Amino acid sequence: MSVTIYDIAAEAEVSIATVSRVLNGSPRVAKATRARVHRVAERMGYQPHALAQSLARQTTGLVSAVIPVLTNDFYMEVLRGIQDAVAQSDFDLLVYAASDPEHVDGQLARALQRGRAEGVLLLSTPVDAARRELLNGSTVVLLDVADAAFDSFTVDNSLGGYLATHHLLENGFQRIAHISVVPEPLPARERRAGYERALAEAGRTPLIAASDQRPYGFSEAAGYEAMTALLALPERPDAVFIASDAQALGALSALREAGLSAPHDMAVVGFDDIKVAEVVGLSTVRQPMHEMGRLAVERLVARLADSQAPPIQHVFSPTLVVRASSARRV
Repeated sequence: MSVTIYDIAAEAEVSIATVSRVLNGSPRVAKATRARVHRVAERMGYQPHALAQSLARQTTGLVSAVIPVLTNDFYMEVLRGIQDAVAQSDFDLLVYAASDPEHVDGQLARALQRGRAEGVLLLSTPVDAARRELLNGSTVVLLDVADAAFDSFTVDNSLGGYLATHHLLENGFQRIAHISVVPEPLPARERRAGYERALAEAGRTPLIAASDQRPYGFSEAAGYEAMTALLALPERPDAVFIASDAQALGALSALREAGLSAPHDMAVVGFDDIKVAEVVGLSTVRQPMHEMGRLAVERLVARLADSQAPPIQHVFSPTLVVRASSARRV
């Protein structure tokens, strides 16, 4: 098995970004660190790929992030992780954000134009046949979606949905609904699947509400609309797991307007753990958004230095964060 820059980084006790800088001749590394990395690389018999070296000599110094929509807390937190990691590298960052998720292909095409950037971070965008052809020959890392042909960083959404719903069941809630979005992207489908699995184990029937708010369904307006529909039912639920924290905030607003509160009238659990979730006491499923962005950049830098390394699919395990909005029913 060939030696990779990951092996060198581990042996030299430095980051992969530092190894990449040393091997590409960057002056932004301390002399002693540079010497140590070279010694380790030589001892381990590292052979950089010829094509990668050629590309490195013709670099633009830019990487791009393509985001379906910028006005969303999940993407903003991932982007912060991306920016922090890029600041520690030799690259600068270009961000391409679509005004509507349906327009992401136009932004992706711009990001992939020859000479614009050396590598691309693609967020929440499944790789269909047309995109696969568009990405052919490009250095790409996926976030929030996986594909065996590319490096990717995702969270176990199904587990998150299961944890949230199981928590509500354990706390004694009987009629547990789920708020999703229409159309339902893969992360939302996976979260719903986890919800349905937990209910099936308990012998309960799913109750799904969703909004088709555009341009983006993971929004406060969408959560407000879906909660309004649940409150209009002859028998309203006593708890709800919601596919995102942004939607959960809208749902809480709808509860308040109806003279109701969480968890007294309806327990609420969201997904993401955005910063405001703690402020409002929202129980939620935490996914490591900042870490996802940071590690994706490190992987992109490594991929640019060693294009022959096999793709990795990194799946984070989410954690349940219990706050006041889902307190045990007594």
